[in-house]
Amino acid sequence: MLTISQLAAYAGVTVRAVRHYHQIGLLPEPERDASGYRRYSAGAVVSLIRIRILANAGVPLSQIGQMLEADASTFAAAVEEIDRQLGDEIARLEASRKQIAQLAAGDRLALAPEVITYLDRLRDIGVSERVVAGERDSWILMSARWPDRVREWMPGKIAQLDDPQLVRLYRILSEIFESDTGDDALLVEAADILASLAEQAYRSGEIDLGEVAQDDLPFDLLDALAVESDSRVQRLLDLMRERGWDGLARLERLAEPST
Repeated sequence: MLTISQLAAYAGVTVRAVRHYHQIGLLPEPERDASGYRRYSAGAVVSLIRIRILANAGVPLSQIGQMLEADASTFAAAVEEIDRQLGDEIARLEASRKQIAQLAAGDRLALAPEVITYLDRLRDIGVSERVVAGERDSWILMSARWPDRVREWMPGKIAQLDDPQLVRLYRILSEIFESDTGDDALLVEAADILASLAEQAYRSGEIDLGEVAQDDLPFDLLDALAVESDSRVQRLLDLMRERGWDGLARLERLAEPST
């Protein structure tokens, strides 16, 4: 007759597991002897070994009791059903592994190749990683809303990076947001450049986004994201309003500039 620790050691499980099997009714709990100890029979050892084998094979504990009492045909049918369930679980885990592997691709998980090319081009012209990260998050928001349109916009966005004014704007923003305090003179210069670019786009018709511009929520989120990433963006928004423009992601003219 074995103690609980001897039983657990012989069957290759923990004492805690044995007690759990008692609690759920999977393994009968023997009476205590005159000394107050529970003593387990050889039959209990066999039962516990069978429980361990089934549990290690992936059989849910809730089904093991029925399987221990089943006849050969019922047992075989139960095994077949459990095998099917395990196959489904393996397929789910394989899909999860593929998703996890995609995470190693970083930005490529959420963005189209065209947007990745644009972000790499920003790096090529000297834009800081912090500003690039802000652009990335913005394009993730836009891609979720307009996945097809984003691809259409990218050639034009990449072509715009040949404009020295825009390159200067990105470099100023990089210098501002890489510093701890920032330079208000640089923010003013950034606002001047951005207002100039907005004016050019307005007069050429490039600033017209068509029906996309009527979708307020994405643009509100984009501006909010920029302010959340750095409070100094609010100062830039204020400077743009002084120059007759509202917003950043969707620049809207507030009034005709004075002449």
